Amino acid sequence: MSTLEPTALIADDEPLLRESLERMLAVAWPGLRIVARARNGREAVEQFEQQRPDVCFLDVHMPGLSGVEAAARIGRRAHLVFVTAYDRYAVQAFAQGVLDYLVKPVELARLAHTVARLQERLQSDAPASHTEALLRELAQQLGRGATPPASLRWIRASVGTSVRLIAVGDVDFLKSEDKYTVVAWRDEAGQAREAVIRSTLKELAPQLDTGQFAQVHRSYVVNLRSIAQVTRNLNETAEIRLKGRDDVLPVSRTYLHVFRQM
Repeated sequence: MSTLEPTALIADDEPLLRESLERMLAVAWPGLRIVARARNGREAVEQFEQQRPDVCFLDVHMPGLSGVEAAARIGRRAHLVFVTAYDRYAVQAFAQGVLDYLVKPVELARLAHTVARLQERLQSDAPASHTEALLRELAQQLGRGATPPASLRWIRASVGTSVRLIAVGDVDFLKSEDKYTVVAWRDEAGQAREAVIRSTLKELAPQLDTGQFAQVHRSYVVNLRSIAQVTRNLNETAEIRLKGRDDVLPVSRTYLHVFRQM
């Protein structure tokens, strides 16, 4: 493996997510050269055989050949970093082993930590630490956890001097406020209301129905049914206007793929 000019492959079936990770790597690891980009696991293996990169960033869930299956074919010939959107069960599986992983949406601080680990291994010329047995076990663990737990149905919040159970379906959006979360919801009369709860957005987001809610910014999760209009900006961001509310929610470029078909 080359340590003077390390090379990498990025595999993800979402083009915007591949591009986003590549931009973030340019910041976190300016000396890294991306030599291959793949849309699925089979293409990742083919590109690896042609380019032989030092590092492979593999999305776990890709059509056809999965990221874990592609990793098994690449073997110890490269350092592997798995990228997953399924924080609730996949991360637990990765954490039990010695494999590097990133959770979507990838955060720069976490990426920088992973880059530091990879750079240390490359500089010491340490071999890739995974084994075929570990990858088989990981595939089994992910298979067992493939069905996520039931989605959150109620949010308990303090409203004035009382405690109220807010139906998740009545929530328009959630906004991160440090260690708290602002819940913007509608009461029985359809009136726009807000409440603050002692849970972080990072804790709440994985519990929401992904068919109804989407994270659109590191500080915002929106109910897709509450969206009136999405306006794309020239700088690869967007703005969301909601039904019956004056709030305008930002969409960062990392999450713009949510509206890729619009």
